[in-house]
Amino acid sequence: MKKNNLKISIAIVFMALGIWACNKSFLETDPYGQYSDAQLLSAKGIDATLIGAYGHLDGESQFKYGENWYTPVTNWVYGDIASDDAYKGTDANDQPAMTAVETYNWLPNNNAFYARWISIYDGIARANDVLRLITKVKKEKPSELTAEAEKNLTAEARFIRGFLHFEAKRMWGNIPYVTDTTTSNPGNSLSSDAVWALIVADFSAAASNLPKSQAQLGRVNASAAKAYQAKALLYQRKYAEALPIFSDLIANGVTSKGEKYALLDAYWKNYDPRYENGPEHVFSIQFAAQGAQEGDGNRGYGLAFPYGGDFGCCGFLQPSQNLVNAYKTKNGLPDFTDFNKVDVKNDEALTSDKAFTLGTEEVDPRLDWSVGRREVPFWDWGAHPGRNWIRDAAYAGPYSPKKHIYSAADVNTFTANGWRQVTAKNYHAMRYSDLLLMAAECEVEAGSMEKARQYVNEVRTRAASAESAVKGSPAKYKISNYTATWTNKDVAREAVRWERRLELAMEGHRFFDLVRYGSNYAQNTLKPYLEVEREKRLYLKSAKTTIPDYYPLPERAIVLSGGKLKQNAGF
Repeated sequence: MKKNNLKISIAIVFMALGIWACNKSFLETDPYGQYSDAQLLSAKGIDATLIGAYGHLDGESQFKYGENWYTPVTNWVYGDIASDDAYKGTDANDQPAMTAVETYNWLPNNNAFYARWISIYDGIARANDVLRLITKVKKEKPSELTAEAEKNLTAEARFIRGFLHFEAKRMWGNIPYVTDTTTSNPGNSLSSDAVWALIVADFSAAASNLPKSQAQLGRVNASAAKAYQAKALLYQRKYAEALPIFSDLIANGVTSKGEKYALLDAYWKNYDPRYENGPEHVFSIQFAAQGAQEGDGNRGYGLAFPYGGDFGCCGFLQPSQNLVNAYKTKNGLPDFTDFNKVDVKNDEALTSDKAFTLGTEEVDPRLDWSVGRREVPFWDWGAHPGRNWIRDAAYAGPYSPKKHIYSAADVNTFTANGWRQVTAKNYHAMRYSDLLLMAAECEVEAGSMEKARQYVNEVRTRAASAESAVKGSPAKYKISNYTATWTNKDVAREAVRWERRLELAMEGHRFFDLVRYGSNYAQNTLKPYLEVEREKRLYLKSAKTTIPDYYPLPERAIVLSGGKLKQNAGF
C-alpha cells in the first residue's frame, strides 16, 4: 500500500510540474544545486570553480563509495603495495583487482587503472574549466576581473593541471596532455619529452605568478609550485636544471602561511593533524571530517586500517617484512647489503593471548611510526596487540600501517562520527624532508658529495632526536649520521635512495622512486624482493618477475579515444 501511495504521489508531482512547465517563467528558472552562467562570470564565480578543481586533487570526490580505494592521490595502491614496502593485506579473497596490482599481473581491463585515469582527467578538466572561464570573463565582462585576480587564479589552475598531469605521467608514461584550448585527445602526437615540457611549463608559470603566501590554507603558493617544477625535472633526470631550484627553496622557500621551510622537531608530528600546515609541509591535500562531514574527509585510506580494535575494518596495506628489515641499523647506519638476511623478530605465528617479547635488534626509530608491530605503543591506543588487529597473518604478515591512522584523542575531533576511517588527516604530497632528499640526489650527480651528505644528515638528525622516539617502546633504537666522507657516487646514490625509503615509507612514493632511478633499478630491486617474499607470502608465487616501469593504459580509455591513445609496450 505504501508503495502504491508513493507511485500516486510521484504521479501528482509530475502532473503539477507539467502544468507549471507551461509557464515561460518555469523554463527560464535557473536549476537548483549549481551556479548559473551569470553567477560564474565574475571573479567570485571563477574562484568557486577553482575551489571545485582543488576538490579533485584528492581523487575521491567524483566517485561513489567503493571505488575510492583505487583513485586517491595518496597512491597507496600504486606506490606502496606495488613496491617492496607493503602487501595488499587483508585476505586472499578481498579486492582481487588490487592483488593483480601487487603481483604485477597488470591487464588493461583492470578497472583499478580506469578509475584512477578518470579521477585524474576529471580533475584536469576542472582546472581547464577555470582557465576557459577566465578567458570568457575577460571577453564578456572585463570589469569583473582585475589583472591581479586573473594572474593568481590562472596560476593556481595551471598548478592543478600540472600536478594532475604529473600524476598521470608517472603512472602511465604515454599520456595525452589536455589544455583549455585542446578539444581532441593528442594521443601519441606528443613525445614523452614534449609532455614533460608541458608539465614543467605549467609549474613554471604557476611559480612565476603565484603569491609568496596565501590567506587560505590549502591554496598553492609560489614555493610549492617551484618545488614541483624541480621535481618534474628530477623525474627526467635533469639534475643540473633541478638543483638551483631546490637550492633556492632550501634557502628561501616558505609555506603558504609564509613560514620558512624547516623540519618539524619530531618525526611523528607530520602525521598528527594538530601540526598540519606547518613549516615542513610544502604542499598538502586538505581534509576535514569533524562531525558528519564525511564528504570532506580522507576516505581513500578507508580500507587501510587495522582489522580489529576500535577500527574494525579492513586490514589492507600491511607493511612488508622487507620494509621492517630495512630499518635495522648497524652502528647506527643502514645495512644496505645484509638487511634482509635475518628478519626482525615478529609475532606472526602467535595469537594475541600468547606471550611475545620484542627482538633486541637495533632499529631506526622511524620504523615504529611507519609500522604498527606487537608490543610497541600504537599512537595512544596502547601497545599493538598483534593478531587481534590482523585479518590473516599467514596471508599478509603481522604488521599494520600507522602514519595515516587516527589516535584515540582524534576520535570525533579529526574523524567523522559515522565511519571513523574517514579522517581529517591531510595528505602531505610533499614535505621538506622529501625536498631535502631530492636536492641531495641532484648534489650527488653534480659531484657535491659533502652537500648531499649534509642534507641526508639533516633528515637523520631529526629522526635521531629524543622527540622522534616512540615513548614507552621496548624497541632498541639507534640511528647515527654519516660521518665518513662520500667519495664514490654509487655509494652516495644508494645512501640517498635508502634514506628516501626510510623517511617516506608508506606515503605512496616508493614504486615511482624505484622506476625513476633508471638503469633497471626497479627490476633489480623488486625481483630479489619477490624471490624472498614468495616463500613467506605464498600468493606472491603468482607474481610476475618482469616489472614494467609503467601501468597499462586503461582499455576503456583507449576505446573511448577512438584509437588515438596507444597502449604501452608489453600489454
